[in-house]
Amino acid sequence: SPHSPLMSYEAMSLDVQHLLARLGVTKCVLLGHSMGGKTAMALALQRPDLVERLIAVDISPSTTAAVSEFSAYVAAMKSVQIPDGLPRSAARRLADEQLRPVVQLAELRQFLLTNLVEVEGRYVWRVNLEAISHHLSDIMNFPVFHKPYPGPTLFLGGSNSPYISPKDYPEIRRLFPKADIQFIEGAGHIVHQDKFEEFMTAVLNFLPAP
Repeated sequence: SPHSPLMSYEAMSLDVQHLLARLGVTKCVLLGHSMGGKTAMALALQRPDLVERLIAVDISPSTTAAVSEFSAYVAAMKSVQIPDGLPRSAARRLADEQLRPVVQLAELRQFLLTNLVEVEGRYVWRVNLEAISHHLSDIMNFPVFHKPYPGPTLFLGGSNSPYISPKDYPEIRRLFPKADIQFIEGAGHIVHQDKFEEFMTAVLNFLPAP
């Protein structure tokens, strides 16, 4: 996708709305993980007519985490230096070594490294690090909405992740009165990677019968 200097949930929700219109989709089941989950929530709250059901994976409609932590991750990604012409496996190893002092969790490093791509012999980050760094506080927060989304909603968290906590439940219930909150045992933040089978079962059980 082309990069944009804007990175708010309102802007990202509009991206999805434009995509649905282009695909001719008038009603969808919307699933999003983490920042994508907040984008999906924003779309459902803005345009409930477009969203039949909503699944937010390991995220809630509240402030997510300390901006400083993610700011350090972005700075570490920006500072990665890889010589041109290296094989992909060597480039990833080198980037992994350079990220390790700041991003200590191996699973998180692997997740970030999926965004390292080769363009004309040079390795670059696929994600828009400039926009992310300028909009970190927007990304960590969530816009204010007053009118709830009336459709069925599943909040699907990992039991080992802090991103959906009991303190978030009142806001979840206010904005998503038909919310069901479930946790997958043994999963961290990247639920679909940690416990794929259990994740798929939970999603399929939530979908309407064919």
